[in-house]
This record gives sequence, structure tokens and C-alpha cells, in this order.
Amino acid sequence: MLPAGGLINLIFSRWNYRLLRWMLAVVFIYAGTVKLLDPGAFASIIARYGILPQALVPWAALGLPSLEVLAGLGLAVDLKGSLNTITVMLVLFVVVLWWGVLQGLDIDCGCFSSSELAEHDELRQALMRDLMMLAAAAYLYLWRWECRQGRAECAWRHLFKPL
Repeated sequence: MLPAGGLINLIFSRWNYRLLRWMLAVVFIYAGTVKLLDPGAFASIIARYGILPQALVPWAALGLPSLEVLAGLGLAVDLKGSLNTITVMLVLFVVVLWWGVLQGLDIDCGCFSSSELAEHDELRQALMRDLMMLAAAAYLYLWRWECRQGRAECAWRHLFKPL
């Protein structure tokens, strides 16, 4: 069994930070690329939510996936501002999905492709998935904060010092 400090070092290791950052980046690169391959279908999904004026739908259908790809690429190489951009998009996605669930919309979430099942439960599943990605982003922020504090190996062991 690992001592408390060893477990904390394992949880907050540089490799966990990198792996989680790369996984989040791949999700955004993939999701944006799939939507860019069929912007008409994505525009149709956006329009079904009824949140944006019709004139803005085509711009959102091209701009949002482009931003997803760029932010994902930035996060993959740890470019400054990319995690902030992804976090803002995740908050936006969570708000829109929550609104869709509350409205009882029976539509595709538009998260990855136009072929996702258009079921009410799909919006709930997408909401849970986005909340998990938001938790991953929070972990990345915590890890970065720890590094800025100058803690050794960017781990949290200083919080668990023996009395």
C-alpha cells in the first residue's frame, strides 16, 4: 500500500497531467473535425436548439468547430490560453445541454457527429460527459496552480505533511 504522500504524488504526477491534457485535446480536435466535415448537418442541429438567431447559425456552425480544433491543438502542445478557451466552451456546452434537458428537447446533442441518436437521454448523457470533461479541466487548472506555487514536482504532498 502506498503512503498518503506517495498516492498524492501518483495522482498529481506530470504524466497524469500530460495524459489528461492530451485526452481532452484529442476529444476537442476530433469533435471539431467531424463537425467541420459536415457543417450543414451541424448548423441544422444548432438551429433545432432555437437559441441563436437564424442569421448566426451558419457562423456558429463553422466558427465553433474551428475553435474546438484550434483550442485542442493548443492544449495538446500546452499553448497559453487554450485551456481557458476549452473551459469556456465546456461551460457553454453544459449550459446549452442543461437548457435542452430542461426544455425536454428530443434532439441530437451535436457533440460529435450528426449521426448520434436523437434521444432525450442522449442530451443527459452528453451533459454528464461534458461535466466530466469540465472536471478534467479543473484538475488541469489545479495542477498548473500547484506548479505556479513552486511546489516540488507539482505534487500536493505539502498539504499532507505529518503533524
